[in-house]
Amino acid sequence: MNSILEQPPADVKENLELLKADLDNKIPTKQLDRNLLIATWNIRAFGNLTRKWDSDDDDSPKRDLHSILCIAEIIKRFDVIAVQEVKDNIRALRDTLKILGTNWSLILTDVNKGDVGNGERMAYLFDTRRVQLSGLAGELVVPEEWEDSIKDNALSKQFVRSPYAVSFKSGKRTFILVTLHILYGKNKKSRIPELRGIAKWLRDWADNVNAYHQDFIALGDFNIDKRGDLLDQTFLSEGLYVPEQLQNDKVTRSIFNKTKYYDQIAWFNSDAKGPNLSMEFVIGGNYDFVNVALKNRSLTNNSLSWLISDHYPLWAEFKI
Repeated sequence: MNSILEQPPADVKENLELLKADLDNKIPTKQLDRNLLIATWNIRAFGNLTRKWDSDDDDSPKRDLHSILCIAEIIKRFDVIAVQEVKDNIRALRDTLKILGTNWSLILTDVNKGDVGNGERMAYLFDTRRVQLSGLAGELVVPEEWEDSIKDNALSKQFVRSPYAVSFKSGKRTFILVTLHILYGKNKKSRIPELRGIAKWLRDWADNVNAYHQDFIALGDFNIDKRGDLLDQTFLSEGLYVPEQLQNDKVTRSIFNKTKYYDQIAWFNSDAKGPNLSMEFVIGGNYDFVNVALKNRSLTNNSLSWLISDHYPLWAEFKI
């Protein structure tokens, strides 16, 4: 059995150099006391792994050490990244942290119990040289008395995967990230209750924390099908704002379907009296790893999705 800390084979090293060069070209550089790079990534079934450099067809899981090196190389380009679909078994996550090194840390939830929770956790990984925890961490719960005030009594039960809020600081800047993974459900309509509930909760909470001058950003997998559809309108119903750059048709979210807009980074920017973001948004996008990561292996997109992910990372750069 191989170890993630061993010297990788020559072909793996060559692929990593290709990946690093591509990331250099497409992701902004970290600049001390000048910018902040925040990302979200649904890493498909991020749980166990096979400790081989190149997993075989009969190996389970398919994710291998080469894949972990690629995942870690992508993650390290950001200051803090929200990760969805972290599983009960965190072997792959632990190996990723070993590669990231002692300057990186994480905070994560317990496992969501029940079939619909899919045995998932949510996590934040962050570069402690650039970002530190500032004290707050908690899962979001909707007050019972709010149920009737949410349109059509849409939220009759709690979130399947409770949204996870954590506060961070970078220099003198304090900000709160809330990550979530909306229930996919049997159809689009089944996602509406959670989206309505979370939009109302975020607005109410952001109005409160804004009084303490803390910026507030929601990010994660919202399972929104396309721009402007009912799910999108529901998500934005309480004043959440998605910058135009992240609504661009070229900024796709899925390696399978270029028209889906599952993942989002959003904040309140609706009116002067509201909880407006004080950090200045600079630029944002996705990172398309499909033709770069594991390029030395002949893989279908389906195979790649189990090794890396079926989602692209989505990121945003802010001035601080």
